[in-house]
Amino acid sequence: MTRQYDTFGGRVADAVKGHWVDTHAPEWLRPYARLARWERPIGWWLLLWPCWWSAALAAIASGSAIPNPWHLALFMIGAIAMRGAGCTYNDLVDQDIDAKVARTRSRPIPSGQVTPFMAKVFLVAQALVGLAVLLSFNRFSIILGFASLLPVAIYPFMKRVTNWPQLFLGFAFSWGALMGWAATFGSLGLAPVLLYVGGILWTIGYDTIYAHQDKEDDALVGVRSTARLFGERTKPALVLLYGGATLLFTLAAAAADAGPLAFAGLALGALHLAYQVVRLDIDDADQCLALFRSNTRYGWIVFAGFVLDAMVARLL
Repeated sequence: MTRQYDTFGGRVADAVKGHWVDTHAPEWLRPYARLARWERPIGWWLLLWPCWWSAALAAIASGSAIPNPWHLALFMIGAIAMRGAGCTYNDLVDQDIDAKVARTRSRPIPSGQVTPFMAKVFLVAQALVGLAVLLSFNRFSIILGFASLLPVAIYPFMKRVTNWPQLFLGFAFSWGALMGWAATFGSLGLAPVLLYVGGILWTIGYDTIYAHQDKEDDALVGVRSTARLFGERTKPALVLLYGGATLLFTLAAAAADAGPLAFAGLALGALHLAYQVVRLDIDDADQCLALFRSNTRYGWIVFAGFVLDAMVARLL
């Protein structure tokens, strides 16, 4: 299917059309909103889910009826701020590459809507919001949060040197699996570590689907990805990645002493992941994007199972 790219009115080609950024945001704010991908919440949801899953597992392990609501709110604010900061940083690093790829050449920096200097100012502002959120947690969580800056910093460069940039995205995006538990207990344990490793496999899987949108342009400009690496073997690779993620999430739930509702949620989530694999057409860019975005629903399924399990266990 041929994709049409629209730069009219400063819109970004692959952004959601008719979103509040285009219709209600002040004119001066729109380029920065697009730079932070505010019109595409899927990114911060994917960053948020490991945090919320971990907080829910911590509730199960601690005997609480629900995850700490204050922690959930802080994680959401932090995910939105740091996802926006990450996108801004990534676009600064990739501005030359983005200018050569049809889907990304209309982004604010390569299209000239935002200067690199102002993008850096915006990056600092978002990072300060993330810092304020981080300082609201206990000392161990603060140290752990600062450690996450390493995988965040190196990820944008990995597409130039390895066929596995999605692995490094997993290192960064799954860090919340450690944070949710640490915010509750002030330490780590087996459950969050298993959740973190499972999150890495899940991230490689969904971002491989996403990367199939750009594989032709990526080949032209020399950008590497697991989509290009797996090619026609993408479906078997996804079976291994999603299967491994499901197994590790199940082991994490067991390590947290979860009950049947948590495992039921994981089972329903596994069916959703299987649907993605069966439905996938790696040559249909629009479908790849839709399946990638469907991982928000997967996140809700797993989270709901964990929360319901904690509530029922407390009642019993």
